[in-house]
Amino acid sequence: MSYNNILTSFSNGITTITINRPSKLNALNSETIQELHEAFKEADENHDTKIIIITGSGEKAFVAGADISEFANFSVEEGGRLAAEGQAKLFDFVANLSTPVIAAVNGFALGGGLELAMAAHFRVASDNAKLGLPEVSLGVIPGYGGTQRLPQLVGKGRAMEMIMTAGMIDASQALQSGLVNHVATQEELIPLAEKIASKIMRNSPVAISAAISAINAGFEDGVNGFESEISQFGNCFGTEDFTEGTQAFLNKRKPVFPGK
Repeated sequence: MSYNNILTSFSNGITTITINRPSKLNALNSETIQELHEAFKEADENHDTKIIIITGSGEKAFVAGADISEFANFSVEEGGRLAAEGQAKLFDFVANLSTPVIAAVNGFALGGGLELAMAAHFRVASDNAKLGLPEVSLGVIPGYGGTQRLPQLVGKGRAMEMIMTAGMIDASQALQSGLVNHVATQEELIPLAEKIASKIMRNSPVAISAAISAINAGFEDGVNGFESEISQFGNCFGTEDFTEGTQAFLNKRKPVFPGK
């Protein structure tokens, strides 16, 4: 499928999705959000894709925010609908994918850009990355999950400060706070993400999908994460991957997981 605002590539089990609006610092507009939804959906449904990496084109920005010109004149109802549709179409969609998603944050990740990175299952960042949620400086709050996911990742106090000051933190601060897992140079960023992806791909994709579901359950209101873990754990016993993994262990060989 061809896109206007993103690029996709596939190699060695990894689908890389690159937001490609360099003149706008890869800002998210409605068309880009729709294209990202379609690209993530296609990759997740492709049995050959084991890992998805999301990044931005160029060296300046992952995503520098949302395209403010699209919603500057919205009404209350339109604003609420914008957040609800965006969360369902992209941010919550990505967070709940069964395929692991790594955000390779190259440069600025602000507003909706940081929210997209936080929707990924984990993040690596370039050493020139700047991350923040500046929405209150525009008279609005984060609307694509930022007020929920940032506290989960860095704690309530740090999240309150970041959101209320509308300030940015650098890559080293993001690493220290747990917002990103690793920091690398621009040149080493994608190779690092691919190296981590290769480690993930040694394991059962069925079990990884179950783990994502169980972990996410612990952050959902009204859902008992421990009960979800028990259910997902039990379900694993009925998979071909469980049979292969246990037999490989008992026979002292490397497993070849069928992904079923």
